[in-house]
Amino acid sequence: MPKKRRSFIRDSLVRLAESRGIDLVRIDTDRPLVDQGAFDCVLHKLYGADWRRQLENFKVVNPNAVILDSLDAIERLHNRISMLQVVSELKIENHDESFGIPEQIAIYDKEKLSDRRAWEALKFPVIAKPLVADGSAKSHKMALVFNHDALNKVKPPIVLQEFVNHGGVIFKVYVAGQHVKCVKRKSLPDVSEEKSDSVEGLLSFSQVSNLTNHERVDEKYYQMMQLDDTEMPPLSFVTDIAKGLRHAMKLNLFNFDVMRDSNNRNRYLIVDINYFPGFAKMPGYEKILTDFFSDIMRMKDSELVKAWFENDASEPPAFDKRQVNNCENDSRNVVMLTCISNGDGGG
Repeated sequence: MPKKRRSFIRDSLVRLAESRGIDLVRIDTDRPLVDQGAFDCVLHKLYGADWRRQLENFKVVNPNAVILDSLDAIERLHNRISMLQVVSELKIENHDESFGIPEQIAIYDKEKLSDRRAWEALKFPVIAKPLVADGSAKSHKMALVFNHDALNKVKPPIVLQEFVNHGGVIFKVYVAGQHVKCVKRKSLPDVSEEKSDSVEGLLSFSQVSNLTNHERVDEKYYQMMQLDDTEMPPLSFVTDIAKGLRHAMKLNLFNFDVMRDSNNRNRYLIVDINYFPGFAKMPGYEKILTDFFSDIMRMKDSELVKAWFENDASEPPAFDKRQVNNCENDSRNVVMLTCISNGDGGG
């Protein structure tokens, strides 16, 4: 969408990329991708059968191009159940901290929603989230549900995720290849058992870390809370989780939301993973993204050079000498391609 495009492709990013020999070129969505040039890399957040065909056709003609990221890998993040299953596959060692996900279940229809036995293991309050996470406005509509009766107000298919007190702070970990940055944001306040029993209904919101004043459960809580006083999780810990997720999901551009359990300071819970998030909200995103683009091209160059020598110094069909690094001059003519979203909230 134009709003997202303006927030991501800022002049500051374009200028820094150009200074590193990287050209950012926007896709013309009214023309076939394959007709728009031999780009080194395609950076996109588009979905659908037509776009899949365009990427496949482009890759046939440009076999050395890098596609960020694979549609098959992205698809896993469109379902909030499969999204977090990958967390259980990770094995992060040599840390005092532990991590996991909150208790959660999927509700596909009203019949199961009415059957208390289906979710009796969950403790209230719970967060009701749409099962589909495709970046649309609808997929961001969530609710903090305080009791059984209020569940009648939510519409399946949904995921019911047990709410964990976390000190009103959420940590957002941004990942761009090997580059990882963790920032903190205000979140939903802790809910005591007494308060949970006294509150009726549910609280609707669009983003846990972006609540408006009238959406907040307890305004005094936010006035008292000093975000600067919140201790960040160890960077080595979140970096190892990011590395594990990147390899398990086969994705390069994403972020994940982490909460610190108020009842166990060494216990962290991953509650959401987003593909190609709003990187511009991250301080210094221009340098991190540009460094990532450069990493991609260095990797691409090394693979081409290896292929060149393995073929007895004869050039493979798609080989371009301009892409080989000069030992004295590391400048490259790199073309990055950024696609416009088709309305799903992407950049």
